[in-house]
Amino acid sequence: MTRMPKLQRLAYALSAIFTVSALPLHAYAQTPKQRAPRVEDKTAPTVLMAEDISGRPEREIVLQRDAEVIKDKTKVKSDTACFRQVENEVQAEGDVKIWRFGDYFTGDELKLNLDSGQGYMLNPTYKLEANHAQGKAERINFINEDEAQVVNGTYSTCQSVTPDWYLRSDTLNLDSGRDVGTASKTLIYFKDVPILGTPALSFSLSGARRSGWLSPTPGFGSKNGPELVVPYYFNIAPNRDLTLYPKLIGNRGLQVGALARYMGETDGGLYRGETYVEVMPRDRAYAEANPDKKSDRWMVRSNHTQDITPDWAYSWNVRAASDDNYPNDFSKTVANSTERQLLRELRTDYHGDIWTLTARVQKYQVLQDPDSTTPVPRPYDRLPAVNFHAAQYDVAGGFDWAFDSELTRFYHPTLINGTRLVAIPQVSYPIIGPSYFITPKVMVNAATYSLDAYNTQSSENMSRAIPTFSLDSGLVFERDVTWRGKQMTQTLEPRLFYVYTPYRDQSRFPTFDTDAASFNFSQIFSENRFVGSDRIGDANQLTAALTSRFLDANGAEMLRLAFGQRFYFRDQQVQLDSSTPVVDSRSDILLAATGRISDTWTFDSAVQYNQADKSVVSQSYSAQWVPGAKKVLNLSYRYLRDSFKNVELSSQWPIFDRWYGVGRINYSMLTKKILESLVGLEYNADCWVFRTGAQRFVTTSTKQSTQIFFQLELNGLSHLGVGSPLEAMKSTIPGYQRLNDGYGR
Repeated sequence: MTRMPKLQRLAYALSAIFTVSALPLHAYAQTPKQRAPRVEDKTAPTVLMAEDISGRPEREIVLQRDAEVIKDKTKVKSDTACFRQVENEVQAEGDVKIWRFGDYFTGDELKLNLDSGQGYMLNPTYKLEANHAQGKAERINFINEDEAQVVNGTYSTCQSVTPDWYLRSDTLNLDSGRDVGTASKTLIYFKDVPILGTPALSFSLSGARRSGWLSPTPGFGSKNGPELVVPYYFNIAPNRDLTLYPKLIGNRGLQVGALARYMGETDGGLYRGETYVEVMPRDRAYAEANPDKKSDRWMVRSNHTQDITPDWAYSWNVRAASDDNYPNDFSKTVANSTERQLLRELRTDYHGDIWTLTARVQKYQVLQDPDSTTPVPRPYDRLPAVNFHAAQYDVAGGFDWAFDSELTRFYHPTLINGTRLVAIPQVSYPIIGPSYFITPKVMVNAATYSLDAYNTQSSENMSRAIPTFSLDSGLVFERDVTWRGKQMTQTLEPRLFYVYTPYRDQSRFPTFDTDAASFNFSQIFSENRFVGSDRIGDANQLTAALTSRFLDANGAEMLRLAFGQRFYFRDQQVQLDSSTPVVDSRSDILLAATGRISDTWTFDSAVQYNQADKSVVSQSYSAQWVPGAKKVLNLSYRYLRDSFKNVELSSQWPIFDRWYGVGRINYSMLTKKILESLVGLEYNADCWVFRTGAQRFVTTSTKQSTQIFFQLELNGLSHLGVGSPLEAMKSTIPGYQRLNDGYGR
C-alpha cells in the first residue's frame, strides 16, 4: 500500500478537529446566480459533419477527420466519431471537445447517449458555466443532462491553468439541476499545499445557500484567550434559515449560539424577523471572579414585524442579558459593548385613510458599567402607551388640520409613577406661491396627570392646557452662475419662524419622558424646545435663517450653505428642574456647509457658536475622498463642550500590486485615549482574498478589548477565517468596497 504524503496526512489530521463525521463543509452567497433550466428538445435533428463520412445507413455512421455532431444544446467535436443511429449514441476519440448547456469539456475519448445524456469521458478537463469553475480528472461519468461524476479529479473557481486553490476528491458529483457539488475524501489545496481535509464536502455550484458546516473560525482575544467556533448552517427554505454557533472559549468554556432568520407573506401581508440567542452553561472565568453569583450566562436579541391585514400590523423588539458584565465580556464591537439600556417592546399599529392608532408596551433592562461610578439611568417603562394621530390637508378652502393624542401609564421602581393623557389639536393655513410661503398655525397642548402616592406625597391629579401660535414664512430667489466652469443655479432662501406660547407654571409636573432638545437646524424650526410632553416651553421668539444652494443642470445639489439664529423677546421661564429662567436675548448661532465640491470630494460641517462668551459650543467636520474604486479616505472631527472632542480617520487604499490596506482610528483628544482602532491588510487574487488585522475598542470606562483576525476567502467555495473581519471593515470604514464583489455575502 502506498504511504500517504506527510502534508496530506497532516491535513487529514486537522480535518478530525475541524470536520464532524461525513457532514459537509458549507459554502454560501447572498445573491446566487440564476441559470435557465436545462431542457433539450428531444425532437431536434442530429447534424453530422466530417471530411470523410461512411457506414451503414440508419444504423452506424463513421466520421473521419474533423468530426462534428450537433443536437440542440449538445455539440461534440473530435478527430473521429461513430454515431449509432438506433441507440442515438455517439462515440468519439482524439482531441474530443463537448459543449453541453454552456459547460465545456475536453478529453481523449467520449461516449454519450444523446437521449438520456448518459456516458463517460476519459482524461477530461472541464469548465462550468455556473461560477466559472474548472477542473480535470481521470474520468467523468455523465449520469444525465444535469448530473456528472468526476472521478479522482479537481475543482476550482480560479481561471488560470494552474489555479491558486483547488480541491481534489476521489469522487466529485456535480449536479446542476440541484445546484450542488458533493465530494468524498477531499483535500483543499492552497498554493499546492493541503490546508484542510474532510471526509465529505458539499458546496453550491452557483454560490447559493446550502445546509452544512461552515468553515471553522479560530481566533484570539485579549479577554477570552483562544477561541474556536465551528458553525452549522441549516438552509430550511428560501425564506428561512438557522445557523448554530458552538464556540469553545479558552478562558471560559463552551458557548452555544443560534441565529434564526425568516421572511414571507400571508393573506394579511408581509412578515420578517430574526432571533439570536447565546448560552454559556458555566463560565469558568466569571465563576472565579464572582463566586457568589450564578455562572450560567446568556443573551437574547429578537425582532419581528408582521402585517395581520393591509391596515393592521404588529411587531416586537426584545433585548436581554444575564448580567451587567455580558456586553464587555463577549462583545466584538464598541457599539455592542456600550449597549446598556436593553429595550423590550411589543407594539401594534392600525391605520385608516387619515388616521393611525398605535399601542405598545415597553420595558427596559439596564446593565450597569461595573467599572464606572456613574450609574446608567433607567428609563420609565410604558405599560402601556396608546397613540392616536389624524390629519388632513387642503380642506375647507386650504386649511390643514391634525390631531395627536397619547395615553400612557409610566412605571419606574424608584421614582414617582402615574398616568398621562395628552391631546394636541392644531390648524394651519399654508399660503404658497412660486417663490414664497407663509404658514400661520394654532395649536393647543392639553394634558392631564393621575399620579400615584410617592414617599410622603399622596396621589394627585393635575392638568394643564397651553396654546401656541406660530408663523412660518420664507422666500426663494434664484440666479444663474458659473462655478468651476459649469453652469449652475444658485438659490437664496431667507426664512423667518415666529412662535408665541404663554407661560404656564409646570414645575409640579413630573418629567416622565422629557428632556431638552438638541439645538440644531431641525429644532430651531419647531414650536417646543423640549422633547416629550411633560414640558411646553414658553416662547415669544423669532428664528431667522438663510440658506443658499448651488444646483447643477440636473437639479442635483452640489453645495448648501446655511445660517440660523433664534431671538428671544422675553425670558424663558419654563425649565426642566429649575425655576431660574434663562435670560438670553438670542440663541447660539448655527452654521452649516455640506456638498460635493468635485467628483471625488464630499464634505459636511456644522458649528454652534455662542456670541456671549465668544466660544464654540459644538462643531463637526467630515470629508471623504474617493478618487477611484476601492480607494477611500475619511477624516472627521467632532466636538461638544464639556463632553467629547474626537478625531477619526479611516481608509481603504491599494498599497502595491494586489495588496490593500485598511485602517480606522477614533481618538479622544480630551482623555488622550484611543476609543476604537482597526488595522488590516487585504490581498485580492483572481479567485481568493486574504485578510488579516486587529481591532481594539473600549468595553467599559476603564477597560479595552483586542481582537486579532484573519480570513482566507476562496471565491465560490467558502470562507476560512477568524471572527468577522469583512463585517468589521464594512461597518467601521465609510465607503469600504469588498474586493471580490461578485462572490459571497
